[in-house]
Amino acid sequence: MNLNNIVIVLSRPEESRNIGAVCRAMANSGISCLRIVGKKEDIDEERVRILAIHAANIYENATFYSSITEATADCVCAAGTTRRRGKKRMNKLLLPEEFASLADSLTSGKVAVVFGNERTGLEDDELLECTMGVTIPSCDTFPSLNLSHAVQLVCYHLFRQKNSSQTGYTPLSLERIDRTVKNIADNLQKIGFFVRTGRPQMEMFWRNMLSRAATTEGEAQYIEKIFTKAAALVEKQQ
Repeated sequence: MNLNNIVIVLSRPEESRNIGAVCRAMANSGISCLRIVGKKEDIDEERVRILAIHAANIYENATFYSSITEATADCVCAAGTTRRRGKKRMNKLLLPEEFASLADSLTSGKVAVVFGNERTGLEDDELLECTMGVTIPSCDTFPSLNLSHAVQLVCYHLFRQKNSSQTGYTPLSLERIDRTVKNIADNLQKIGFFVRTGRPQMEMFWRNMLSRAATTEGEAQYIEKIFTKAAALVEKQQ
């Protein structure tokens, strides 16, 4: 695994010292790419440095975004961390070690791990911007983890994979996958498929599946051709 391709995303962090602690946790595992969903002016850099200590350079090189989708657009997958399950949340959640093993097969491209706000975690709509879910088991009577501790646990398991072999090809970025998903949905729309089925749910299904499958450019083009041709055949028969 190439740890340079691991991206840690913090969504709406509140406490600057927590960001510093996250930087230190990342440095412990040789991971240096930090992206923050929020405004830089809301962060007290001095408080970041207090806990980052010798890992302050990670914050100095961090980039800021307006959404998780924007922050992970160049990644091949975005794993949202959560301890909660529900009807509107992901049913299948991976353990950190399971995610690390899966990420190892994807790291010819960038792999994002997304952590939510310290108090609320990832909201339902934020988790929907991710393509898979990761959960850290904890005691039912005290389930919440400190943000930096959660980052440390996930980064540790990714670090354990650092000497494994690479896949030899680069899976599609989420931005590119979204174009394939749009092609699929547009062609299904043409033939009236969404009269009884919701388009957003279908798009989410394909986005998550294509990301987990580490889809290549050639495979994406082939899928697009199938749906384009199928829609054309249906329209011809009408």
